[in-house]
Amino acid sequence: MRPDDLQSLTQPGSVSVRGDLVLVNVSTPDVAANAYRGGLHRVALDGTGATRWTWAERDLAPRISPDGRWVAFLRVTDRGKAPQLHVMPADGGEARALTDFKLGAGVPMWAPDSRRIAFTSRVPEPGRYGAPLVEGGEAPTPDAEAPRHITRLDYRLDDVGFTADRHARLFTVDALDPDAEPVELTDGTFSAADPAWTADGGAVLFLAERDLGAAEAFHNDVYSVPATGGEPELVVLAPGAAMLPVALPDGGLLFYSPEHAPGTAAVARNTSLWRFDGERLTRLTDLETVDCEKAAGPPVVTDAGVLVAVRNRGAVELRRVPLDAEDAVLADLELLTGDRSEVKSFAADGDRIVAVVSTSDNTGEVELVGGGTLTDFGSAVPLRPSVELTGTAPDGYPVHGWVVLPEGEGPHPVLLAVHGGPFMYHTWGFFDEAQVYAAAGYAVVLPNPRGSAGYGQAHGQAVIGGFGTVDVDDILAVLDVALERPDLDRTRVGVMGGSYGGFMTSWLAAHHGERFRAAWSERAVNAWDSFAGSSDIGWFFTDAYCGPSLEAQRAMSPLTYAEKISMPFMVVHSEHDWRCPLEQAQRLFVALRRNGVEAEMLVFPGEGHELTRSGKPRHRAQRFEAVLDWWARHLG
Repeated sequence: MRPDDLQSLTQPGSVSVRGDLVLVNVSTPDVAANAYRGGLHRVALDGTGATRWTWAERDLAPRISPDGRWVAFLRVTDRGKAPQLHVMPADGGEARALTDFKLGAGVPMWAPDSRRIAFTSRVPEPGRYGAPLVEGGEAPTPDAEAPRHITRLDYRLDDVGFTADRHARLFTVDALDPDAEPVELTDGTFSAADPAWTADGGAVLFLAERDLGAAEAFHNDVYSVPATGGEPELVVLAPGAAMLPVALPDGGLLFYSPEHAPGTAAVARNTSLWRFDGERLTRLTDLETVDCEKAAGPPVVTDAGVLVAVRNRGAVELRRVPLDAEDAVLADLELLTGDRSEVKSFAADGDRIVAVVSTSDNTGEVELVGGGTLTDFGSAVPLRPSVELTGTAPDGYPVHGWVVLPEGEGPHPVLLAVHGGPFMYHTWGFFDEAQVYAAAGYAVVLPNPRGSAGYGQAHGQAVIGGFGTVDVDDILAVLDVALERPDLDRTRVGVMGGSYGGFMTSWLAAHHGERFRAAWSERAVNAWDSFAGSSDIGWFFTDAYCGPSLEAQRAMSPLTYAEKISMPFMVVHSEHDWRCPLEQAQRLFVALRRNGVEAEMLVFPGEGHELTRSGKPRHRAQRFEAVLDWWARHLG
């Protein structure tokens, strides 16, 4: 895979099933247009493949109504515009827009009556984000907006922006009435998230910060509001930041949540599946061994149990949890699919289960669980498989990772690529960066050190208060395992990574520089003291991982050791990154240049922290070209 192959990648996303109808949205970067394109595809259950079902610029998040007659989805009608909610008949026809909001609409959730839809939308204050100050008036330009009066620490979010002046509100709409207007159920004094209908359709469940966001909180609780309107009511106090509630037929509900004490942040904590029966709250999955992956979607209730995606040693597996379980360990949960692969999304109708699954050398296929592959969206570009690596750290701790090898006998130059997080993970699934670098002739080493997710909660918490200790040991141990291969060149090794991976790149360059020829550090944390105030999450994340002591924070900051870095060093950042703000890059770049290091800086305009995953296609392609140019200069 070469940088210009980016626009050849077709990746399936969200899937929905009802009866014989299986729909999945796909996305393809269009570098020339600098946009993402893709419609909904219908997948045949007989395995004969998929056919394009909608033809707009971009459609996503299909949801088939309970009666199977309608499909709701989000549509981007004009490049650069926010997605709006649409509905169309399941047997084909014209799509009809249900919303026209300044900032777009969220994922649709059908009511049991297959008529009403619940969703959220960020509604701007008058005079902001293109909204007029008074009804019928003209909207002020951004430079003419009134100043923001900020009184809270949680006032902004990376890739969203300021939040207090555009809280997400809960709406319903009658999808079958062409004259119906969306009905607002919350007033915008707090943000509502993850709507779900009660089993009888009389109310809508949603999530909000504790006490409806009266103050900064690390707990999201489950609330309900009558579908006809009324005051929100608390349903259950969650044990942490609750996510993706699902109503049960008996009036109870399920949701995901980590568990942590009130007033504390949930860093490096496994996400459990919880059940609330109206009186008792029960954790269905084991705290230590089961970590549910909310990115794959909400829990799905079937007659045989609850389907959840679970992070396990680099895989994202589809597992079944009995509804009467209590603290069920991973080994006791039935594995349905996802062994040595990554489940991206899943859905069920009765005993029919479909899932979108990717592997290192396949961007994604739609699988009928228990019935094989229905269709394969894998790239026409040749992709390389990953090779598992296992070994032992100096203290005897087992380490795990992969190497993606280029073609040919070698010996190949090596790129050590560290993931972000740190409570994230490299996976058995498709990773475009590894494929681009392998195609260019580099062996790409992908470690999951202590601090990563998917290896037990204790593994994830091992670096709290200890960045630059056992995580470094594990990363270098995985690299050493890879370098035992005769087809890898241990004299030509580079190190790179983004976010926490960028932090680790800077750290390794300072403390283990003799092992590397050059470094590429991207969207990194380099100085915890300033990160605490400049990052959207810094006000809690820094203390949670490093502690409140400035001395301890500086001891764990790569910037403190900048004078030890002598290798060629590329500092890469996005101009609008609010997760790891631009000042983190600027401070390190200036320190390196003043120390006489061959340092360069690459800044991407208009991008946030997610550039490498969901940034503008043109910037993603330009970044790949810059990466390959850097390593060609320094690794040959």
